[in-house]
Amino acid sequence: MTDRRSPAYVAVIGPGSAVSPQLLAQAHEVGRLLAARGAVVLTGGLGGIMAAAASRGAYEAGGTTVGLLPGPDRGDGNPYLTVALPTGLGELRNGLLVRSADAVVAVGCSWGTLSEIALAVRTGVPVAVIDCWDLPDGEPRRVTSAAEAVAAAFGAGEGPAEDEDPHDRPEPPGATATTKADR
Repeated sequence: MTDRRSPAYVAVIGPGSAVSPQLLAQAHEVGRLLAARGAVVLTGGLGGIMAAAASRGAYEAGGTTVGLLPGPDRGDGNPYLTVALPTGLGELRNGLLVRSADAVVAVGCSWGTLSEIALAVRTGVPVAVIDCWDLPDGEPRRVTSAAEAVAAAFGAGEGPAEDEDPHDRPEPPGATATTKADR
């Protein structure tokens, strides 16, 4: 029987518009590095950090990109998606995105991004942030580069161990206990 170990699913989140060229470059590099490590890149499927950057970086590196779209039309997805999933849920799709991820990388900040970060922290999904607003110390983890963000997404930076379940990480202080079955 062949080893059917599942790849890591990493959500890359950030503003959909008004994004600096520096943040777009960081998100592009995050997407590229995640694809190089075999991760499936999850995004909100639209523009800004999601399209011009994370999805494009992963797509150009030959990776798999999945966009959870807010509307009901698959055609609204950015051109760098391997799979476009129309949810029809509007911003509620942010919850699906976070709950589908083994880890979250936030590049930049907006109100929608902040809601995704909060949900990830609350549910014990590891989060690394590049250039975001001042948030409480400890969670999420602040990083300064794409490489550092990808290393954080994979735990200690060496990738998940063969027998490691990313959902078996300790809960942050004050978080409600969740199990893999809850996901």
